[in-house]
Amino acid sequence: MSASPRRTAPRDGLRLAIAQLFFGLPLYSATLWRPRAAQIRLWLHNPWPGDIAEANHLFQGRYRFAGEEVLAPMTEPWRLPDMSDAWRAELQGFGWLRHFEAAGGDAAHRQTRALIDSWIANYQRFERFAWRPDILGRRLINWFSHAEFLFRNTDSAWRDVFLDSLGRQSRHLARTVNQAPAGPGRLAAAVGLVYVGLALLPRKLKYGLRALERELVAEVLPDGGHVLRDPSLLLRALQDLVALRQAMIQAQTEVPESLQHAIDRMAPALRAFRHGDGGLALFNGGREDADATIDFTLARSEAKGKPPASLPFSGFERLSARRMLMIVDVGQPQSTAAGSRAHAGCLSFELSLGRERMMVNCGAPENPSGDWARAMRATAAHSTLCLNDTDSLQLGPQGRPVRLPVPVISNRAEADGSIWLEASHSGYQSAFGLSHRRRLYLDASGDDLRGEDALVGRAPAQPLPFAIRFHLHPNIQASPMQSGVAVLLRTPTGAGFRFRVEGGAVTVEESVYLGFGQPRRAEQIVVRGAAEGTETVVKWRLSRVPN
Repeated sequence: MSASPRRTAPRDGLRLAIAQLFFGLPLYSATLWRPRAAQIRLWLHNPWPGDIAEANHLFQGRYRFAGEEVLAPMTEPWRLPDMSDAWRAELQGFGWLRHFEAAGGDAAHRQTRALIDSWIANYQRFERFAWRPDILGRRLINWFSHAEFLFRNTDSAWRDVFLDSLGRQSRHLARTVNQAPAGPGRLAAAVGLVYVGLALLPRKLKYGLRALERELVAEVLPDGGHVLRDPSLLLRALQDLVALRQAMIQAQTEVPESLQHAIDRMAPALRAFRHGDGGLALFNGGREDADATIDFTLARSEAKGKPPASLPFSGFERLSARRMLMIVDVGQPQSTAAGSRAHAGCLSFELSLGRERMMVNCGAPENPSGDWARAMRATAAHSTLCLNDTDSLQLGPQGRPVRLPVPVISNRAEADGSIWLEASHSGYQSAFGLSHRRRLYLDASGDDLRGEDALVGRAPAQPLPFAIRFHLHPNIQASPMQSGVAVLLRTPTGAGFRFRVEGGAVTVEESVYLGFGQPRRAEQIVVRGAAEGTETVVKWRLSRVPN
């Protein structure tokens, strides 16, 4: 059972709007002034490696963030029109500084300083988007983490301007950290304020630690998963916390138990979402992510826990037998009022054989507000059952759920290496009087997977069409066989599996895969039928074909 995220009340939104009007006044800007710090108290170091190729793109004025790319070598990037908020947030967060530091050299240093000079010239005073607490927190994390590189061979005049801007931004963040969007944004703001306390304004440290404590409780579930149930968000949060722990150790500041315990829970949970190829499963907006990045993060976490078979608070089950691995979503969909998008993927699963992904969900685009985003949140974009072409979770126009919760019940049993899992959700109960029940059995050999999908409940007045989709990874070849009741699947290494169905008609159709945010052509197995009576059952089986 997963925890419920916090929601922002309408009156809180009104207070925020009024506060932002005040922040824009010259009077407020004056309140941020203090005698500038003489220096940064501690050089904090970014533990995540940069990419020289990305630095070269930035040298050329090629700015690629959140799946959008623009070439503007002669234009300040802050002034580019018509870019999405996701693109602007990545730009304003300055995470790309690590690429310039990786490149090193005078040219990288000059380009970095020029970009920071132009940012300060444009945003020395409050601006609603650039000074949003989550973006501000992320920017301060990166400015402090790369300050030693930025200060290299600089004169006192440049350092004074930089320190003055750091001070103003830091004081504003201390006042607004709790106004950051709920979820990952508020964690970034809290971590940023701790960095402020460690490296610039010691009196702000206790406020940052209090905000951090609140966010660890709100965002990290007891089983180590992220409250929004997105494996990629879990990875990003773990990276932030691991880097923060390193900074606190460097500053000879006691690491809070809550921070250490969060890391110790999150690392095994992250391992539970990894397929044999090292990447992450695609649930609730997550993407594969680079296996090297995940390896590096887990190594830095120094948490040795094995991937758990069950994540009961996050709502996931991991079924593993020899080389076959199945990860199943048995949790309640989550969303926040702060922009996170719910996915209608109840009871969906992903399946891999060794390092080869076989059955997947479609994934999510890099830009959460792009053209692909709404379609990828739909039930049809997941390997699960869709009734009457209707999402199992009713989604509003911005991708937020119209109604919550969708109760999900699951039970797991194991014996002699074989695993049984039964789960059901009531997402179709209010509209159609039916629940979706999925039963799974994985044999100890890892060569035999059996499933049963059933629609159970009130008999519909007329037959209701359903489609059970099994999206295939782009590397899997699918060949229909046996007159529409079976499909032969081949992996790149030549392993063969027969997928056979009872209770529905089988077709192989086009699909799409966004494992790294960009669409690739793929295929899907679709089992169609109609719900009639109080129970409609489809049985299917995936079994290895001898070579």
